[in-house]
Amino acid sequence: MEKPRIIPASELIINDDGSVFHIHLRPDQLRDNIILVGDPGRVDMVASYFDSIDYDVQSREFHAIGGTYRGKPLMCISHGIGPDNIEIVLTELDALANVDFKTREVKPEHRTLRMVRVGTSGSLQEDLHIGDFVIAEKGMGFDGILNFYADRDAVCDLEFEKEFCEHVNWDPLWAAPYTVDADAGLVGEIGRDDMRRGYTIAAVGFYAPQGRMVRLKLADPDLNAKIESFRFRGRPITNFEMESACLQGMAKMLGHKAMTVCCIIAERRATTANTDYKPHVRRLVETVLERI
Repeated sequence: MEKPRIIPASELIINDDGSVFHIHLRPDQLRDNIILVGDPGRVDMVASYFDSIDYDVQSREFHAIGGTYRGKPLMCISHGIGPDNIEIVLTELDALANVDFKTREVKPEHRTLRMVRVGTSGSLQEDLHIGDFVIAEKGMGFDGILNFYADRDAVCDLEFEKEFCEHVNWDPLWAAPYTVDADAGLVGEIGRDDMRRGYTIAAVGFYAPQGRMVRLKLADPDLNAKIESFRFRGRPITNFEMESACLQGMAKMLGHKAMTVCCIIAERRATTANTDYKPHVRRLVETVLERI
């Protein structure tokens, strides 16, 4: 019988207080139901609805508050901006759940986490408007993070990836995109008629990777137009954000349940944006809290 692998200290750093390296949470502080947000300040807004608060921990862009909502144990954690941060947060949340911090071995019984990311997004279709809610039923990552992990094909929609790359004439200099479905059970619980099911692109940056040009020219000025015209089984790509694909991909590979739902705050085709979007996001947070 093969001996359990002992995870080296250099590969999973545990702080002196028993917390995991980046997010500074201890195993006893983990909750099974987790709301993820990008902005550390938004964690306070989510937690303002909690019945009680057990802890409030902040380290860098990672801010976590744990407590209860209507008697249900819950936590909210911020991940900052970008898929690289999602990889950190997902790996460390999973370690809190499934690694014994004393022996540094994977626990024999797997613990499954349920994670809902509440974010903001820009729409790519004319029928999606500021204030609308969109579930990333499929998240397509332009970052390539999942490609560094073995067996990524097992959780990805390879047909979607192939058809998309052919349609947009994907540049081989860019990271190969990957596409992962949200957890269908979570989508069924959180989604109602007030949320659109969409195909979401998780871009690797905010400006050029999403077709924005300030001073630097774009490698492919027509990429957004090609994305907007793409159809997979008759359905279009609906919106841009930056984290859904890595979240859903890492969660699926680690045996967790995850989804992303975003509030539209910019209409890319109409070239309009709303900087006063907080009331819409608050309404989305209230909706997710009621359903998680």
